[in-house]
Amino acid sequence: MILLQLFLFCALFTLMVKIAVGSSPLNGLYFYPKPVQERVFALGLTDRITVSWKRRRFMIPFFLVMTTALVLIVGLWNGVRVFWPAYWQALLFLEVMNWYDGVVIDRLWVGHSRFWIIPGTEDIPFVQTWPQVLKKRGILTLIWLSGAAIAAGIIVLLF
Repeated sequence: MILLQLFLFCALFTLMVKIAVGSSPLNGLYFYPKPVQERVFALGLTDRITVSWKRRRFMIPFFLVMTTALVLIVGLWNGVRVFWPAYWQALLFLEVMNWYDGVVIDRLWVGHSRFWIIPGTEDIPFVQTWPQVLKKRGILTLIWLSGAAIAAGIIVLLF
């Protein structure tokens, strides 16, 4: 059952990213490294204010939806009512999401799809290298230790 839930959680993650970018990678420019963003600004394809607005418009609902999904899966679907079991399940979901983002989304989808190439920036690397992925995901692994405690606290309070 947990594998199905992890699959659905990652599918929700992917769906939210796809909805955010829609039919143009410019809609997700905030995901790109600064050199790509600066080139896009210099080319006049968009501006900083628009990118900042789109980032907020994505990130706030993204965190709310993913947190709600996590709380509902662990607390409602799995019926967990005690802090430590809720903590370990939340940590599992957050860590799988973290590594899924780095490997499947960043390296595979973004790294192997022409969709993500913004015209005029082809000469700038925008896919993270494996060492960058490992470093970023390693740091986020530590951060999610706290995030899982927050999620578990919410689960225990609600259920």
